[in-house]
Amino acid sequence: MTAKQHRPLHIALATVSDRHTPATDETGDWLADAIAETGHHRYQRQILATDRYVLRAVVSRWIAEPQLAVVLLNGGTGFAGHNCVPEAIEPLLEQKIEGFGELFRQLSFQQIGSSALQSRAVAGLTNNTLVVAVPGSLSAAKLAWHELIRPQLDGLQGPCNFNARLARNA
Repeated sequence: MTAKQHRPLHIALATVSDRHTPATDETGDWLADAIAETGHHRYQRQILATDRYVLRAVVSRWIAEPQLAVVLLNGGTGFAGHNCVPEAIEPLLEQKIEGFGELFRQLSFQQIGSSALQSRAVAGLTNNTLVVAVPGSLSAAKLAWHELIRPQLDGLQGPCNFNARLARNA
């Protein structure tokens, strides 16, 4: 049996928003700092408009990058008419991680009650890349990062984590 170890991963970060700029992207700033604090590497960061085809094209390019291990999207997951992140990325996923959205809504329910129903947080694996989409609110992104994403990117997390599988790209 091989001993568990933490391997730094390359993570692409995108805020999906028609209103945020680099000066107003509080959630993106927080996630960028969180990535660095855990020893991972921010590969690229963008703010993307809520256009499903542009999103799909950018995510497709990212998952084709051999050194990139994680694509982290925040925003565009709710039920507002312009939100399209799940529709943009789900066709790209080889394996959907059903438990991610389920657990996120369960954890979110503890904080915001029935409004958690309106989250369409989603995650999956494709081309040895983890693709994760979380709501754009800072509190939701923090919840997803602390409770679900960060532990699964930590190679020391037991009994299992995604770090070893994804580190092949890093």
